[in-house]
Amino acid sequence: MRKHLEIAEKAFVILGLTFFTGAFDIGLTLATGPLLPGIITTLLRYLIWLTSLVLICLNWKDALRTANQDKILWILTLIILLSFIWSGDIQLTLKSSREVWQMTSFSLYFATRFSLKEQVRLIACTFAIGALLSIVGALILPSVAIHQLDHPGAWRGIYEYKNTFGSMMIISSLAFFCLPIDKPQHRLYKWAGISLSLTMILLSTSKTSLVVYFLIILILIFYRNFRWRGKITVVFLDLGVLILACVGTLVISYWVDIITGLGRDPTLTGRTILWGVILFRLNERPWLGFGRDVYWTPAGKYAREAGQALGNGFIAPHAHNGFIDFALEVGFIGLSLFLLSYAIAFGRALKRAYATNNSEDLWPFAFLIFLAMNNMTESYLLRHANIYWVLYVSTALSILIRKQPSQLKTR
Repeated sequence: MRKHLEIAEKAFVILGLTFFTGAFDIGLTLATGPLLPGIITTLLRYLIWLTSLVLICLNWKDALRTANQDKILWILTLIILLSFIWSGDIQLTLKSSREVWQMTSFSLYFATRFSLKEQVRLIACTFAIGALLSIVGALILPSVAIHQLDHPGAWRGIYEYKNTFGSMMIISSLAFFCLPIDKPQHRLYKWAGISLSLTMILLSTSKTSLVVYFLIILILIFYRNFRWRGKITVVFLDLGVLILACVGTLVISYWVDIITGLGRDPTLTGRTILWGVILFRLNERPWLGFGRDVYWTPAGKYAREAGQALGNGFIAPHAHNGFIDFALEVGFIGLSLFLLSYAIAFGRALKRAYATNNSEDLWPFAFLIFLAMNNMTESYLLRHANIYWVLYVSTALSILIRKQPSQLKTR
């Protein structure tokens, strides 16, 4: 009975992680046509939310200990949930705040119930399923799984857009890179998963995803093979600062050259023009922002204004930068809290990766690097209900916790 419950719980986690990738919107269209996905997605949303809350309550003592790992993160979450107070559209912000509750509940449950080793395995399994289903979708209904008009031939699989597909496969590859090897066959799974993920990135034709992927893999290989082996001292802190400075200098100084060399325009496809308009408007509400989901509502004046800067009646859906979008929703106070939480989590991740040879202990370090790089030209941080925020919260809460594989607790 216990074994069946553990299998059922892991299946629930894979279902939840898949839901937050947004795969069901496209995947259900592939399976059922255009009518049912909205209804099924809503039912899944509340099923995952309520189940997560029930499981948290069943293990409330462990949940409290896990939540206590990052108090700053909870202050930030409170500010996001209260942003309806200063929002220009109270109803919209209150409605979208449900997504924050859903992501936070599932993340806390995930971090509480599973060790880091188990989390990496479940994440790898989730995205392997996503990649395989994307292949099936491309074979069965290519008109949905492969872009036809805007980016002909580019795969988006069971996800909303080719760049989203590319970023999902980066997470997949990183999870397989950090997959623990307990048995000989695990090594086969590891390299098969990495190869499958890289193939999907190439099929997405997302050049940004490809650049980010190779940079992160190079950083991880270098760190794993050449890290300093002495005691943890000030030199360790200096090494962390040096790595951050080198990566930051590389990305900031040569980003335009990299993109231009890959056939893009030096304004990052108009992103820098868009950012200029947004940052000017942010001066109106610099401290607490405009409230969650308000700035980019299609009916609002701000989205139209930002789109007009690019011409042709375009209505921008987001800032194409996760950090700018974060500031738009909760201002520089909220963004500063996030950056502080991120810095603490990154320091802890670096320390954990340094102190062990277990491959799964590289996961927090790898994911946090990816999160920062991927949000430089895309808005993959707090926008809507998404896998990026779920994994950030669960990772930040799990870094300091070292525990044996979970055993299902019942009351």
